[in-house]
Amino acid sequence: GLAILADTSEFQARYVETVIARIFFTVNRSWSERISAGELKRSTFLTVLALLETEPDVNQVMEYFSYEHFYVIYCKFWELDTDHDLFIDKSDLARYNDHALPPILIQRIFSETVQRDLKKNEGRMSYRDFVWFLLADEDKQHPTSIEYWFRLMDLDGDGVLSMYEMERVYEQQVRRMERRGIETLSVEDCLCQILDMVKPRVSNKIGLRDIKRTQVATLFFNTFVNLEKYLEYEQRDPFAAKENEGDPELNAWERFCQRTYDRLIAEEQLAEDYLGDGFDEGLDADDDELAALKSNDDDSETRFLDDGTLLSGRKSPDDVS
Repeated sequence: GLAILADTSEFQARYVETVIARIFFTVNRSWSERISAGELKRSTFLTVLALLETEPDVNQVMEYFSYEHFYVIYCKFWELDTDHDLFIDKSDLARYNDHALPPILIQRIFSETVQRDLKKNEGRMSYRDFVWFLLADEDKQHPTSIEYWFRLMDLDGDGVLSMYEMERVYEQQVRRMERRGIETLSVEDCLCQILDMVKPRVSNKIGLRDIKRTQVATLFFNTFVNLEKYLEYEQRDPFAAKENEGDPELNAWERFCQRTYDRLIAEEQLAEDYLGDGFDEGLDADDDELAALKSNDDDSETRFLDDGTLLSGRKSPDDVS
């Protein structure tokens, strides 16, 4: 529920900012930062809003409003925002997902290609922009995600991905794999496979529509933009992967949030058990990671530390605002 945010105005603001960012990500298909009446009618937003009137647990409404999804997003942001000023710079984002992003795309992310307020934010990524980034990375089949990564890979902005652009991005991933001692697919073989997979209407050029009409957007973009996800796919056990897909009724974003939230809860419980056994003596007061896991309150509620660190809790479905 949301009653856990009642006495924490700072995190109420972050939750509201998350919800608004998610609404615009899904509803504002024109990227205009203004939702038209037509966009609203074509979206699920009004239906989801009506559902909130009858659903007692906001976490069951996974589109837009889920507190658990907010918690996952904010924890991911907090891990990168080391100085906790609510902004991320290029060096912060470079650490994302074990340095998964190629440098050329980090440079592109910190341009006005997918961010509008760079000048106002002094060239840094805001929390709102991070919400879009994480949504785009974890569900690359979503139409906005496809547009997000297409814009970043379209280096010259001509509306198509040329062989040169794909080669430039993939070469950076190849160099990083070689430094790890990982056997790589040559640029030529990779692009040949990509063209066979997408089957673009124009030879050797991939348009936005080419990707949207396929079901391979996730694999296509992971090949270029997220090394860890690409390697996970290449090194997967097909049979185990099928078993670990999770609830088939959930989309990629919802499965990611479910896995991550459960992991965060388990880690917190483990730390609480560890600290409760008397092992917290002599902890460094500046150790944010350990300090974030300490709580003297009943663990059935969420608590926020003085330094702003968010603690999750095991919440009752009746604990709603």
